[in-house]
Amino acid sequence: MKTNISYKYSLMLLVGILVGTSCTKDFKEINTNPIAYGPTNFDPNYTLTTAQLTYTGSIDFAYDTWRGNLIYSATMMQGLSSVVSYWAGDKYLLNPGYTSAYWGNSAVGAYIEQVRPIVDVVQFTKDKPKFGNVHQVARLWKALIFERITDLYGDAPYSEAGMGFYSGILTPKYDKQQAIYMDLLKEVEEATNGLKVDGDKVTGDVIYQGNIEKWKRFGNSLLLRIAMRLTKVDENTAKAYAQKVVGKTMINNDDNAFVRHDVSGARVTQNRNSQVLNGDGGQEHYYVKWSKTFIDALKSNNDPRLGKVAVIKLYTDEASKVQNGEFSANPAGQKGMPNGKDLSGIADRDIRQDASFTSFPEYSSPHPAMIKKNGLTFILTYSESELLLAEASQRWGIAGSASDHYAEGVKKAITFLSQYDTEIAITDGVAANFVTANPYNPANGLQQINTQYWLHTITMLDFYETWSNWRRSGFPALTPVVYPGNVTGGTIPRRFPYPVEEDVSNGVNYKEASAAVPGGDKLSGRVWWDKQ
Repeated sequence: MKTNISYKYSLMLLVGILVGTSCTKDFKEINTNPIAYGPTNFDPNYTLTTAQLTYTGSIDFAYDTWRGNLIYSATMMQGLSSVVSYWAGDKYLLNPGYTSAYWGNSAVGAYIEQVRPIVDVVQFTKDKPKFGNVHQVARLWKALIFERITDLYGDAPYSEAGMGFYSGILTPKYDKQQAIYMDLLKEVEEATNGLKVDGDKVTGDVIYQGNIEKWKRFGNSLLLRIAMRLTKVDENTAKAYAQKVVGKTMINNDDNAFVRHDVSGARVTQNRNSQVLNGDGGQEHYYVKWSKTFIDALKSNNDPRLGKVAVIKLYTDEASKVQNGEFSANPAGQKGMPNGKDLSGIADRDIRQDASFTSFPEYSSPHPAMIKKNGLTFILTYSESELLLAEASQRWGIAGSASDHYAEGVKKAITFLSQYDTEIAITDGVAANFVTANPYNPANGLQQINTQYWLHTITMLDFYETWSNWRRSGFPALTPVVYPGNVTGGTIPRRFPYPVEEDVSNGVNYKEASAAVPGGDKLSGRVWWDKQ
């Protein structure tokens, strides 16, 4: 490791270190004298903390969360709906600054805030036995980071990304997504198998507080998710890796991976979904609602989640961002807002002319318990792994009973809500009764499984994952909106275009990658695993 790496990152990376960790040894000296923070006293646990926290949203006013997760992914997947003019994803319009927000620029975004620190941890801890578990956890976290980047954009800098200090390469090549996925499978399998319960303590871990058994189950669940992405393009590999993790994935909701945020609202530790949906940045508190598609899906089966995740009359005044303490969670009163509407005054477009409209407060908002400033950002859950195991069983006859995995996945997707707040808890009995009333049917099993995956990831507020699994599975069968000026021909977008800034900063590699995108470097293009 080069000595100046610590100087470059020390001020940026130590901002949120103490949140939820025990990394306090020598902190005063390191924080007050950054020049002394070098190879001899560098603790990679600090940087691991940073990479974990920044995965939950941009440190620069939530821009990647606001734009990538909410404005685009949430509305395209008809989890949320908005009539705010700049919510371009709701209408399949292209705002290049927004679709490139997750990738980032010279100041913020995944490559700056997530890739650089996690690559530093992986590289620094390599071949250092005293940081053996830190190294393996960092490899898992690196795979998690790159899975999302490549799912959003396709081919992307991977093998050379974040390696400037080590290789001198400042214009990294774009690896093919197929190659990225094959390496992710290798990395996650090796890292998971390399974790040692009796090894070094991972003191910078804000997810599991260093619990290695949980990290092993996380790794196997992540490996399953990565493998199942390949069902359209490489079914044999998908099946082989799914088979490897049978009996090794998460075992209950206690294994759910999440970050619990800091109530103080410090920059790095804020709950970014809360920051946006509570109106810190604009009109979102009043004009962003649960989509009609989502609310109607819950209503159609008398889903007990409806009376917990949705409320009406949360904000009764556009000008005021103070929540109404007398909001209603009565399931009978919940009403989703149609996607593809605006405030233009034009017939068939203006939401105020829609048959569903009475007033904005009477459309359903996310329950305030889900978007608390000190709330949770979910990363990966037991329900996801159980539903994916159900699909593996349905497809290939492995992993035991598809019906059992499905039932367990749905029940725990209902009861996990208590982790947000006990106010929206649902009992095991209620969840079991719902599954009994809505049993698994192999005749349309893939549709059932992936519709429940859609519902669950929406309630996790992880709309990136909602979009990725929908593109892979095709379920549920969403009806696209038709809005004048959309850039997809009225079809739901399939990927984010590359940032135009890449033409300047990484021109040769960018041009080659953008020219190779199936369907073109646009919202209607496709990533490698999203085969038609």
